[in-house]
Amino acid sequence: MKLTILGGGGFRVPLVYGALLGDHAEGRVSRVTLYDTDADRLTAVARVLAEQAAGIDDAPPVLVTGDLDEALRGADFVFSAIRVGGLEGRAADERVALDEGVLGQETVGAGGIAYGLRTVPVATDIARRIARLAPDAWVINFTNPAGLVTEAMSRHLGDRVIGICDSPVGLGRRIARVLGADPEKAWIDYVGLNHLGWVRGLRVGGRDELPRLLADPALLGSFEEGRLFGPDWLRSLGAIPNEYLHYYYFNREAVRAYQDAEQTRGAFLRDQQEGFYARMKDPAAPPLATWDRTRAEREATYMSENRDVAGAGEREESDLESGGYEQVALALMRAIARDERTSLILDVRNRGTLAVLDADAVIEVPCLVDANGAHPVAVDPLPYHAVGLVTAVKGVERAVLEAAESGSRAAAVRAFALHPLVDSVSVARRLVDGYTKVHPGLAYLDRP
Repeated sequence: MKLTILGGGGFRVPLVYGALLGDHAEGRVSRVTLYDTDADRLTAVARVLAEQAAGIDDAPPVLVTGDLDEALRGADFVFSAIRVGGLEGRAADERVALDEGVLGQETVGAGGIAYGLRTVPVATDIARRIARLAPDAWVINFTNPAGLVTEAMSRHLGDRVIGICDSPVGLGRRIARVLGADPEKAWIDYVGLNHLGWVRGLRVGGRDELPRLLADPALLGSFEEGRLFGPDWLRSLGAIPNEYLHYYYFNREAVRAYQDAEQTRGAFLRDQQEGFYARMKDPAAPPLATWDRTRAEREATYMSENRDVAGAGEREESDLESGGYEQVALALMRAIARDERTSLILDVRNRGTLAVLDADAVIEVPCLVDANGAHPVAVDPLPYHAVGLVTAVKGVERAVLEAAESGSRAAAVRAFALHPLVDSVSVARRLVDGYTKVHPGLAYLDRP
């Protein structure tokens, strides 16, 4: 089984390869091809992977290439984790938005829209190439904004592209552990869009244990999301939101914290990773140890401004465990390649799961996965407060897709103006002007 990783020079690729090294079952990945447009990053990551594989006799061989078509031919699975514009682009997205007094986060609000406008044309071209060169391949998308990009690619690949995110999995695991349940045996009732969803129940042995959590302020305040949102707000919602909803529920505080910060998250990661890749040019630098130190710092500082706003303090050891997107990807590949049926929270086409959205809208819900792909599980209707956010943000995503397809500046303005965290046509127009100035790749927005 051949796996191609697009964005193969990305910092988190060793997580994926490490997960593959632990898979010794028949039908495992037999070859990994890394594709990236940056040769230095490819070389650095390949060094880390080589040290990971040292002493493991059946480690999948790793090939590197800067030729996209070569990388795609013969692939059984394509893992897409590209970053159009790099972290420099992310830092610019954040700064342009904050200068206008609105959120510039990578996937939420103005920053997410700008990132989507840059990324969708590239992802669409990749989808077309996969359809032509590897029509039987399954595509696992982790490129952000994951739901939007997955929907763009699905227009050319149908249900053979599936989006993944580790946030809902990590949230479900934390809730299960607080309740004393085995995360592997708990059913997480989660629904929404990527980075815009809620856990509405956690069933163990057929019993919903979430009401017990919501009724206990001490338990609610004992894990990351409880400290981030506060027990009173969670009880009021009757659900546990994905951490990214902090940007919506505490927007003014979050924007102020980001404006006051010494540097944005994107700028921090840009500087951190530039340091990592620069150190990796030294042949004497220990690859795996250098990577691991950088990763630990990255995880410890995740959403630090939001935690400051909430008075949540430093991340605890139990919070540092993500949902493990590499484990989600591996479980997804196993289920499809070997028909090892499983349930996973994934980004897939709606197909009637949520009545408020059309069939082609990509949503994030529990799915049953088998050799035929991912099948969304029926869920209860959303409460009205969630309907408002989900439909508004989906409308924004559709405007981004329209702008990317047509080159319409008006559609881009509409995407910004209709987002709940922008809510100003005048600001939206200035955002489009600002982003087209700093991102040459947005020059395609030249139609009325």
